[in-house]
Amino acid sequence: MPLTPAQTDRAIGALLGSAAGDALGAGYEFGPPLPDDQPVHMAGGGSFDWEPGEWTDDTSMAVPIAQVLADGGSLDDEACLDRIVAAWSQWALTATDIGVQTSTLLDALPEPTAAAARRQAAEHYAANPRHAGGNGTLMRTGPVALGYLGDGREDALAAAARAVSDLTHGDPDAGDACVLWSLAVRHAVREGVVDLTAQLAWLPADRRARWAAVIAEAEESQPADFAKNGWVVQALQGAWSALHHGADLVDVLERAVRGGRDTDTVAAIAGALAGAAHGAAAVPAEWRQKLHGWPGLDADGLADLAVRAVGGGPGAA
Repeated sequence: MPLTPAQTDRAIGALLGSAAGDALGAGYEFGPPLPDDQPVHMAGGGSFDWEPGEWTDDTSMAVPIAQVLADGGSLDDEACLDRIVAAWSQWALTATDIGVQTSTLLDALPEPTAAAARRQAAEHYAANPRHAGGNGTLMRTGPVALGYLGDGREDALAAAARAVSDLTHGDPDAGDACVLWSLAVRHAVREGVVDLTAQLAWLPADRRARWAAVIAEAEESQPADFAKNGWVVQALQGAWSALHHGADLVDVLERAVRGGRDTDTVAAIAGALAGAAHGAAAVPAEWRQKLHGWPGLDADGLADLAVRAVGGGPGAA
């Protein structure tokens, strides 16, 4: 799909917005909710002593997905999924911080393949159905939509979002959340409008009413109201609440961080959709200059990945 300059800016915004939210929230992770008037700074620090502007596992795990799309790959190709799992496994060897569920899976993989990861994630869910719905898939969903912006690609995107989620999390809640968010990112890039409710149609019919209630609750609440935001459902609610009440990208991300607890992840989730709606131009220059992280990328590197991902291959404009 040939993109207009505004659509290209919004596609870049999906990656930069998520990375900015991630880096903004890094220094506040595991902390309590903050007052509405407390300033929020991209200053690093926190439990893992992040550098100012350094992104965490949220963006690091999104990068291999973006790289596959940038190289012309498809997320319905098992070899491409193998490549993503292999990259995650290599990253995990030296990563500063990894979510517990994802870390457990990657550490125990008999081989770094999509089939092994998918099987292990399904087994973990079967054995722990009430403790396998972490937010570790939704946090990395920002780039998924960039390979599926063409007309009539909604079904393929829904399948791809679930396939990437299933690599580490077998809980259907995780897959549902990624489907909703990825399709909302797609709509925002294409139309410049945020609409999460309209994406319910792409979920299994018997789960739509439940998710409609989840979204409605988020709109009636504030991010701080979702104390269990390490759970994918409340992470989505915290992010959607910030978006629903926020005026612009900066306001959205600051609201997400002030919600407390898993601040980097909720802000990364919110940032993907806010960036897709408001565009890369809405990310403050001060933030862009600071952004960096694994595997040695900065804001310009993320922007290049986004442009190539929507163009279908290396060198695409």
